[in-house]
Amino acid sequence: MQDPHESSNTKAIIEHATTKCKQNGGQLTEKRKKILLCLIGTPKALSAYEVVDLYKERFGQSMSAMSVYRILDFLQEQGLVHRLQIANKYISCMHITCAHSHETAQFLICSNCFKVKEVSIDSALINELRQNVADAGFVFASEQLEVNCLCEDCKEQ
Repeated sequence: MQDPHESSNTKAIIEHATTKCKQNGGQLTEKRKKILLCLIGTPKALSAYEVVDLYKERFGQSMSAMSVYRILDFLQEQGLVHRLQIANKYISCMHITCAHSHETAQFLICSNCFKVKEVSIDSALINELRQNVADAGFVFASEQLEVNCLCEDCKEQ
């Protein structure tokens, strides 16, 4: 029986995620798949507790926040989701089905509604930023860049 939450695009994403996990020595279990489904297609970043609520709403099952955190950690290790440090929320990777490497991700995060847009940054700009950081006596802890913004909808309000 096909999950009513899975479109053909979503099904392709899940198939790719399953293969990627197997290649990395992991397994996309049913619960992990459902957590990933909660994040796929949502334009907003979700906290683990919001994922718990969405999971219960969509699948009629309860899951503890600790279990959701463990699953989100696994999905992040597999490169299927991103954790946004600024907001302590999660979003599925925009390039989840790509087999090739990408530029560094920059996340534009609406500080009002938490809508997120993932964009790529040219490597020359990252190198310049890395040099500026080094000149200041620091190193990147992560090259993932997050920028607090207002989306068009919130800007209008």
